[in-house]
Amino acid sequence: MPLTDQGVGLNPSLTGCDVLIVGGGINGAGIARDLAGRGLKVVLCEKDDLAAHTSSSSTKLIHGGLRYLEYYEFSLVRKALGEREVLLRSAPHIMWPLRFVMPHDPSMRPAWMIRAGLFLYDHLARREVLPGSHGIRLHDHVAGQSLKPQFTRGFVYSDGWVDDARLVVLNAIDAASRGATVLTGWRCVDAQRSASGWTVKLEDGSGGSRTVQAKALVNAAGPWAAQFLQAHAHVAGSKSLRLVKGSHIVVKKLFDHDHAYIFQNPDRRIIFAIPYEGEYTLIGTTDVEHHGAVGEARIEESEIAYLCEQASRYFARPVVPADVVWTYAGVRPLLGDERSDASAVTRDYLLDLEAGPAPLLTVWGGKITTFRKLAEEAADTVCRHLGVPAAAWTAQAFLPGGDLSAWIGPPVRPDTDFERFDAALGQRYPQWPASLRRRLARAYGSRIDLVVRADGLGPEVVPGIHEAELDYLHEHEWARNADDVLWRRSKLGLHLSADNRARVAAWCQSRWSSAA
Repeated sequence: MPLTDQGVGLNPSLTGCDVLIVGGGINGAGIARDLAGRGLKVVLCEKDDLAAHTSSSSTKLIHGGLRYLEYYEFSLVRKALGEREVLLRSAPHIMWPLRFVMPHDPSMRPAWMIRAGLFLYDHLARREVLPGSHGIRLHDHVAGQSLKPQFTRGFVYSDGWVDDARLVVLNAIDAASRGATVLTGWRCVDAQRSASGWTVKLEDGSGGSRTVQAKALVNAAGPWAAQFLQAHAHVAGSKSLRLVKGSHIVVKKLFDHDHAYIFQNPDRRIIFAIPYEGEYTLIGTTDVEHHGAVGEARIEESEIAYLCEQASRYFARPVVPADVVWTYAGVRPLLGDERSDASAVTRDYLLDLEAGPAPLLTVWGGKITTFRKLAEEAADTVCRHLGVPAAAWTAQAFLPGGDLSAWIGPPVRPDTDFERFDAALGQRYPQWPASLRRRLARAYGSRIDLVVRADGLGPEVVPGIHEAELDYLHEHEWARNADDVLWRRSKLGLHLSADNRARVAAWCQSRWSSAA
């Protein structure tokens, strides 16, 4: 359903809802999807773009968190491990299995400790798709060719990859298709509580405003959660957030195989080096206390130097700051505690409910791998307090584009299902270059039929980007400008020259502003 039917701006008929959700990151979008699927009338407001901040700045992994075992976070790891294959099955176009290589450095953790940790990692939750771990001789393995020769043994284990920003958008699309109103560019400036519910004032960037009545309010504002409670909901916050910045660098690809690396650092932290966008390697992340404005997180030169230095401890070819072609940083809202080491702070979440005739549910913390479970628990809580007898449903559901059965028949396993879909797409559109077909298959899955017009993909705006795709992103995925398209709905900005990025921006401004 196009956005014009879902309220790009505020629907004039929208005066009330069951639940208003503040925050268009992964938790807010996931909760909106779950509640809408249970039949509730839902409004989601986001002051910027979907996934504009933390939820597009992750390391882009669906993982249990191997290093959290050292901090005895067994409950969190088990919960996250249990979600990996649920998520992989729900959207095989934007998520897929990934094998990780850990070179063994005897000066770090002993081999027996790593073997024990990987044994737990393999067995804390059921696995059907992801293979287990094993040891390797690096000199005999393709992943060893890029490493310094002193690393002779290592370990291989499984986790998953996700396009984090698209994951948020797919949840929002599903929420909208089930009746939710998704509003981007609308800020919740005031929320007043009464015996009958919440009176919420929303404002957009052009000065427009509207008041919405809601029976319940969900605060999924991420790093702004505590600030929202005090400044806008007029509620004294009972919890504190520890804001930790995670920064990443992107360099031209350092290896040609499809495995990722996990490196142990002398400070007891780890970093990942991951195949990225075909032509690049993604390296991250840091854990640095963030004390500035939440929406203005930027990587520091010291963080770039740190990531280059740690990667260079392992790779045969040193990584230097001059190699960096792109960076990004996000602020993770972690539950506050007294630990001095930011990397040791829990990544688990807490749902804090203020009950009564006007419930207020605040989401504290969380990680992208557990978003579906968090949303399910949040929806259970809200429904219970609103007296709505609606059952959980997302564990077996596809995300938009994830059901490939119309193209390939019944699903078998997500990774091979996607390959069959890609082949079927190639048979239907043999005129498309393989690289373009693969990118579109990954981005849209079975929603590709909504992208292709009667005249195909239409004219090229710049090489590899056609008018039909841009129109689709505007009409169906809340894209409002070139940054939405090039850095969140995709990472095409990495592959384009500055001139071509400017051409896309000019096209979007001309076409979309005139259509507004």
